[in-house]
Amino acid sequence: MEKERLSYLQIHPKDNVLVALRDLPQGFEVTVNGQTFLLREGVRAKHKFTIYPLDKDADVIMYGVLVGKMNYAVTEGILISTENLRHASDNFKLGARKLGWEKPDVSGFRDRMFNGFHRSNGSVGTANYWLVIPLVFCENRNVLTLKEALEEKLGYQVASKDYSNEVDELIARYQAGASVDELLSLDLSSTKDNRERIRLFPNVDGVKFLNHEMGCGGTRMDSDALCGLLAGYITHPNVAGATVLSLGCQHAQATILQEEIKKRDAAFDKPLFVFEQQSEGTEQELMQKAIKATFAGLTQANQQTRQPAPLDKLCIGLECGGSDGFSGISANPALGYVSDMLVTMGGSVILAEFPELCGVEQEMSDRCIDEATAEKFMHLMKTYNAKAEADGSGFYMNPSPGNIRDGLITDAIKSAGAAKKGGNSPVTAVVDYPGVVTKPGLNLLCTPGNDVESTTAEVAAGANIVLFTTGLGTPTGNPIAPVVKLSTNTRTFEKMPDIIDLNCGTVIDGEETIAETAHRILEYVIQVASGEQQPKAVQLGQDDFIPWRRGVSL
Repeated sequence: MEKERLSYLQIHPKDNVLVALRDLPQGFEVTVNGQTFLLREGVRAKHKFTIYPLDKDADVIMYGVLVGKMNYAVTEGILISTENLRHASDNFKLGARKLGWEKPDVSGFRDRMFNGFHRSNGSVGTANYWLVIPLVFCENRNVLTLKEALEEKLGYQVASKDYSNEVDELIARYQAGASVDELLSLDLSSTKDNRERIRLFPNVDGVKFLNHEMGCGGTRMDSDALCGLLAGYITHPNVAGATVLSLGCQHAQATILQEEIKKRDAAFDKPLFVFEQQSEGTEQELMQKAIKATFAGLTQANQQTRQPAPLDKLCIGLECGGSDGFSGISANPALGYVSDMLVTMGGSVILAEFPELCGVEQEMSDRCIDEATAEKFMHLMKTYNAKAEADGSGFYMNPSPGNIRDGLITDAIKSAGAAKKGGNSPVTAVVDYPGVVTKPGLNLLCTPGNDVESTTAEVAAGANIVLFTTGLGTPTGNPIAPVVKLSTNTRTFEKMPDIIDLNCGTVIDGEETIAETAHRILEYVIQVASGEQQPKAVQLGQDDFIPWRRGVSL
């Protein structure tokens, strides 16, 4: 039986605004909490409108929390906008522990396994990659030279569409005398990429080259954090080994990297080759040694095969980007349910993006397993926001123009919906950047809200799969961890099938419940973790990697 699709939704009984689930015209009749009124103006899907008359400076409540204050008095049935609403959120302090939660039914997944790559330290990878990393931006060119030498020959060139055939067609038409209008109207849809790619090392998923713009010239804190981040990637369960290129004189020294590796894995035994250009001499000597070592390392990595592992070996990164007004009521709560399922089975999940926890600090701190963990979370939130404000910004400036256009008017509205990804389980640990997750359960990781910086950090912290919700659409991926893209609405899913994997708009459409959507997501996660499914970001070679400079990035 088809489920009824609603026109609007009150998310929490305390809310004094409703969310439009479809475009509602002026004069549309609304009935809520025993009262009926007409919309005073049209409200587009995803946007909010008032239930009651609100005075100037009145609190606006959504998700049961304060998300803003009115700039002037309004009546019921009025669209909430940047003109009449400003950001506001409640203060927070150390409170009583609120650790009670209802565990979801996981009987259908309790004995399920995935096929992963088992590492000597007990972790299990969902993929098997070799890394080539520069310790400093001076080595970026050499890394790219290695990429040019190795990638295509070994069969790892991205299998996404090659647009050079389209260029060849345009060149031929231009040389034949085609006009500008003829070139612009030319149908290029029939061009195909006919290259055949055969991997020399079938058990190695790829060689990944992690260029960046750091390592020297900045603060020592930045270079030390970079070494910690890179150590997180080298010790990651999805990585078989690494080749590291160093210039020699930079802040980010190889000795610091080695220390950070030992912090994360005291018995580290993966193949690791470090080459210093100022010691090697000529570029040719450096490159030949790096190529030989990388090739030899790949032969070792290829000896590893997938073996069964329980689901508690999964560490899921929870991410969102290009969020919209449906994020907090479809995809994010569905991820929250997945999170609770995995925690119930003994797995780990990572909730990051601290600017997008603004407004729910009290809830998250109260859910921390003990007072010390709660105090660490509150300290990180306060110092991060204070630094942002000192530099002329603040968490309140987090929503992007796209967020605002799709109904996320204030940071508190955006944050209250984003936090739903973390489900309801207790917070077992709070990890500062660029730390690593060591405890099962829900972990809070201090990162910016910037999609790529946050995803980069979550993977360094140990996420072997990232679940990424989006309302507007984004191609974001990661070099070593599969990033599964989940749409908050059906329209975006149908419009951008080349970059989005799963549709959670089924919740908005009334076709599925949150629990049903979560079960579907977890089934897909198991397939991805086993190498049976490749998310679109992996297929496209969307290898986004941006280390966070520990300054202001929202």
